[in-house]
Amino acid sequence: MNLVVLACAIGLLGAVGAKSSGGGGWHERFITDSQGRALILYGLNTSSSAKTSADGMPWIKQGDVTGEYNTLGTDFVRFLIQWSDVEPEPGVYDDHYLAEVKQRVDWYQAQGYQVLLDMHQDVYGAAVGGNGAPAWATDSGGLAADKQSPWEMTYVQPGVTHAFDEFWGTQPGHPEYRQHYVAAWTHVASYFAKNGTVLGYDVMNEPWGGSLQGPAFETGPLAHLYQQVIDAVRTVDPDHWIFVEPAAATADHGLPSALPKLDDPRTATAGDEARIGYAPHLYPAPMDSGGTYTGTDAYLADRTMASWQTQVQRTAARMDAPVLMGEWGLDATQDGAHLYVDHVQTLLDSMMIGSAYWSSDPGSWSPWAAPGKPSGIAPVLATAYPRAIAGQPVDFSYDKSTLELAVDWNDKAGVTGSTDVYLPPGDFPDGGDIQLNGAYKQKWDAGRHILSLTVKPTPGVTHHLVITPTTPGANSPSIG
Repeated sequence: MNLVVLACAIGLLGAVGAKSSGGGGWHERFITDSQGRALILYGLNTSSSAKTSADGMPWIKQGDVTGEYNTLGTDFVRFLIQWSDVEPEPGVYDDHYLAEVKQRVDWYQAQGYQVLLDMHQDVYGAAVGGNGAPAWATDSGGLAADKQSPWEMTYVQPGVTHAFDEFWGTQPGHPEYRQHYVAAWTHVASYFAKNGTVLGYDVMNEPWGGSLQGPAFETGPLAHLYQQVIDAVRTVDPDHWIFVEPAAATADHGLPSALPKLDDPRTATAGDEARIGYAPHLYPAPMDSGGTYTGTDAYLADRTMASWQTQVQRTAARMDAPVLMGEWGLDATQDGAHLYVDHVQTLLDSMMIGSAYWSSDPGSWSPWAAPGKPSGIAPVLATAYPRAIAGQPVDFSYDKSTLELAVDWNDKAGVTGSTDVYLPPGDFPDGGDIQLNGAYKQKWDAGRHILSLTVKPTPGVTHHLVITPTTPGANSPSIG
């Protein structure tokens, strides 16, 4: 969102205030796999190009997915889909489109990725100058919906506001729009319910309330829609994760969210935990507007990130939900861009959460200068990180100045398998030296640069792993 939108949103801060805070500290939950391991997902959004392509598909070919892994070592993608492509006519679903989505999911499966399907919208839909909703589910009231610069200001055009109001029920004319949206998600979930590469579903990208903003929007129509989608999806898919986003105009900039805890019907089955995740975005106003990460802009960005961490943890605690940063990024040609990426990665590590960088489309915001050609930001994005932790994570960090990756975790009942870490070849060209308390077995996949460690359970002891680049002649256990 633009600075002007942010300025409007700041007025909501006092209205949310302390009520947005969860009780006590952040009792962190993690996204987990079938073995119970905590997943730290690290990847890209794919991609903005899908918003305007004729077939709704992103620019990538299968070779680009292979190149993505080989260059960045990522294990996750937030894959954009659109309501207009899923349901081009009322009640008519395009399974050919979903088959094309599945083909690309298969490309990621071949590289060991997890895929989050994101029902993307910007400025509601194409009929009012955006993307997402089909024309048949758009009622602008005949009001102006002229594209603005910067593009985010189009959200406050009268026709766009009216279209959102009709969808959310602020205007009473079209309650069927929300019913269709829920049914479309149900169809998508039914199509992918048995797909093990699909991590889950991101219900709506960057929700905007139209004329209804603040806590009234988040605790009212937004939470109601989310619960409807969750309930409907669970009738066809009991297992995949379902992610929800806060109102973007406030939460993206470090302001509080009022989203309430949502119920997951799968908890009604004995032993099943809720799989509802919280997926906020991070766009400090200076960076979102193409600013540099220098001087006052860097100061404001740092303040925003500190506030963002506090507010996200409060909301996650209230929702009892794991966190996945759904979007972050910047114009990587600006001064200080590399340092900003380092600082965001440090923030992610300190919170022990994953993320999807915006986006894979070649250009100034991308790790690709052109298809197949890495940009200057690519080696900065390629970082060491734990992909899966076989227990309860306690702490992890990667110090780029010393090239030291440290991961701490405790044993957790029912968790099986190895702790897997990715070591980028740019930093670990010859593998790494391992320091780990207690007995363990190791496996080094040199082709994929993944180290897997199976550790003997030790009650009451925190496993402390430190990996540094291999030093010739060192006495410590090594890989590579």
